[in-house]
Formats: sequence, C-alpha cells, structure tokens
Amino acid sequence: MTISHHQPHYFIGLMSGTSMDGVDAVLVDFSDNKSHLIASHSIEIPEHLLIQLHRLCTPNTDEINIMGRMDRAMGLLFAQAVNELLAKTALDKTDIIAIGSHGQTIRHMPNLEHGFTLQIGDPETIAVETGINVIADFRRKDLALGGQGAPLVPAFHQAMFARNNYPRVILNIGGIANITYLPGDSDQVIGFDTGPGNTLMDAFILQEQLLPFDESGQWAASGTTDNDFLQHLLSHPYFAMAYPKSTGRELFNQAWLEQQKANFSHLSLADIQSTLLDLTCHSIANDINRLTDSGSVFVCGGGALNKTLMQRLNLLLPNLALSTTSAIGMDPKWVEGIAFAWLAMRNHHGLSGNLPVVTGASRFAVLGSFYQAN
Repeated sequence: MTISHHQPHYFIGLMSGTSMDGVDAVLVDFSDNKSHLIASHSIEIPEHLLIQLHRLCTPNTDEINIMGRMDRAMGLLFAQAVNELLAKTALDKTDIIAIGSHGQTIRHMPNLEHGFTLQIGDPETIAVETGINVIADFRRKDLALGGQGAPLVPAFHQAMFARNNYPRVILNIGGIANITYLPGDSDQVIGFDTGPGNTLMDAFILQEQLLPFDESGQWAASGTTDNDFLQHLLSHPYFAMAYPKSTGRELFNQAWLEQQKANFSHLSLADIQSTLLDLTCHSIANDINRLTDSGSVFVCGGGALNKTLMQRLNLLLPNLALSTTSAIGMDPKWVEGIAFAWLAMRNHHGLSGNLPVVTGASRFAVLGSFYQAN
C-alpha cells in the first residue's frame, strides 16, 4: 500500500486500557507510509464511571443494565476526548477520515467453548457526538476466526518497528504486559500477553494507600522481594502456557491476589508491592529470554515510566539492550493509541489488521466495524 506523499491522511486513535487510568486520544497522519503523531490528549475517567467499570470487571448482579448505561457513558467520554483533542489543533472534523476506537474491555474470555471478548464505549455515540466516522470492535473478527482477539498491537509493531538484521522486542506494559518479537529476518513475528503488567501493583497501592499507581515504583523500591512469595505467584499455570495466549483482569485481579497472599501475611506491605513488581519483571524476562539472547527491547505503555521496574527488568535481561520506544521515534505513552489509529487506517483501505501467528486466527482479516457519522 502506498499513500500519497503530499495529501495528509488523518486518523484518530482512542485507547482505554486494562489499567483504566484514563482515555488516550491521538491524531495521526499516515501519509508517506509512516505514522506522524500530530496531537495527543488524555482525560481521566470520572470516579463514578470508574466505580461502575470496576463492578463490570467481576461477575455481579444487574450486569446488563450497568453495561448498557456504561456503554453509552463511555461512548460520550470517548467523544469528549476526540473533541478536546481536535480543539488543540487547527483541524476540523471534516479533515479526519475516521476514528479507531478500541473501547474499554470489561471481559476477555477467549478460551471458553464460545470464547468472547467484550469492549464497551458505544461507537454510534462517538460518531454522532464527534461528526466523524468510527471504526471499532477490532477484536471480534479475530475471535470468530478461532483466534484470541489479542494482542492486536504486534501487527502494528511489525509495520512500524521491524528492521532487517536487527532483532527487536517491543514490550508493552499496560495493565497487562504483552511482547512482540521481531526477529529481523524472514522468521515469523511472535507475540502474546506475558501476564500482569501494572494491574496488580495498581490494585494493591489503591487498596492500601488510595493512590492510583506507584509513582516510579517508589513504594516497591522501599520493600524487599520475598522469593517464596514470588515463586508461588509465578507457579500460576498461565505463565507455563504455550502461545498464542492472552489474558486480562479475569485471571489477574485483586481477588486472586488476596488468595495468593493468604500464606504470606507476615510480609510488610512494601515487601508485597516489591514482590508484585518482580512478578511482572520475571514473567516478562522469562518469556523474552526464551525467545532471544540478543538484540534490543523497547518498552512502551505506563510501565516504561516506572524507574524501579525498568531497573529490575534490565538486570533480568543481561544480554539485551533495554530502552523505551522513544529511542526508535515513538513516545511510549502514545504507542497503543497510535496502533488503533493504524488499525482504523488498515480497515479504511481494506487491509488486514491481525497476525494469525500471534492470535491463533485461521487467516488474515480486515478488523473492525464501520459506524457512519451522518
């Protein structure tokens, strides 16, 4: 696919991740076959919506009513993020080809007899409130084809970051962590969720200190990891599963953590936080070290800003050069948002967005459904 060099090719990407730390909106120009980040914007999810979203993430009563209302409420919030993003620029809604909206995942259960994944944030509401066409629901086509519907970012990582003769790992640490291995030759890309990213650390510091996250990993750094507790956590069967695989809050959540802590009540809170950070680092490093013993690892997502996490991960990857995606030209905070703008662009051109070798789908497919603004 070649896109004209002169004509801007604007798409907006919307992302709200497992960690639910806010909605990211990015405006991207895909002319010259590259991605140029034009503007970015984040808004927090208001507390009353956050409480309902957390309720939806675990089985509950009255789920369908809550989900229906939250679908609309999140649609309005996503639209607000787009309108505020555009207000920062000199562009008009008519300049934008489409919005790619990931939505807010509230369930991801691909391994049932009828596996499913569920994102809310009504695309019709986004289209009406912004006056821009929306492409959304990127995961279900892949699931219909027998895939996991996740992770979807490896196809984007391959398009943007793969270089011949340079093996690279792109590591996204959001609520859940996923890796994309780009071997740098004709071998196939490998990608999967490694397990928890920030989700357990965030849940624990919220419970104990009412803080949304552990700034730079300072609290974890003040504790000492308990190796018995760490090995106990790492014995979860997910870590030993073969890929393709994906996971979410359904497996790694506060209730699971409470059960695991039961025999380790003697540990200080800081020691528990330190051990949770090491769970993230060790599960990631174990997988990366199995895939390659050379090349570079580029980190994106919220975890890239956690100094303690980056330091500990670096020690566990002695043969690889560790940095953030800034080193290869993309701000780590916006990589996922740009990926969903890219998936919208792929849909617009009738091009595939999944990597069957990553998700387990039976074939390549155009991902997403189209929602007309007018």
